[in-house]
Amino acid sequence: MSVKSTGSHILLQGAGWVLVIVGLAALVLPGPGLLALFAGMAILATQYEWADRRLAPVRKAALRTAADSVKSWLRILLSVIGVLLLVGLGVYWGIGVAAPSWWPVADKWWLMGGWGAGATLFGSGVIALALLVYSYLHFRDFGDEWSPAREGGEERPG
Repeated sequence: MSVKSTGSHILLQGAGWVLVIVGLAALVLPGPGLLALFAGMAILATQYEWADRRLAPVRKAALRTAADSVKSWLRILLSVIGVLLLVGLGVYWGIGVAAPSWWPVADKWWLMGGWGAGATLFGSGVIALALLVYSYLHFRDFGDEWSPAREGGEERPG
């Protein structure tokens, strides 16, 4: 095994595990948990047989979640509102607005993190919007005629 193939093997493993950990965290925190978990598992599946065996159920769950997220206009509207709130909070946090008069502790504890935290919130909002658009373009037109061939022969989500 050459140094180049060893390096790419290590990079792939590292990227896969980081995405799996981020995906697991994002299942309970704001973020695209199933998508990150699926991406991590897909990368690890190129390196490990056990990951390849477990990839199909994660893929199916990620596709089902993507399809469900654009199932109705109410869900789409609520998702867009959530994205706007997330982006707005990121900008607000980044600007570092002064602590309000009702804040009960020292001002230094108000919106700690500055643009570091604000940029991650803003970035999460942009990623969420991109995923919403992707889901809309790929799953919204399915209705009741969801085509298994369109997504690699999987059963209809649901």
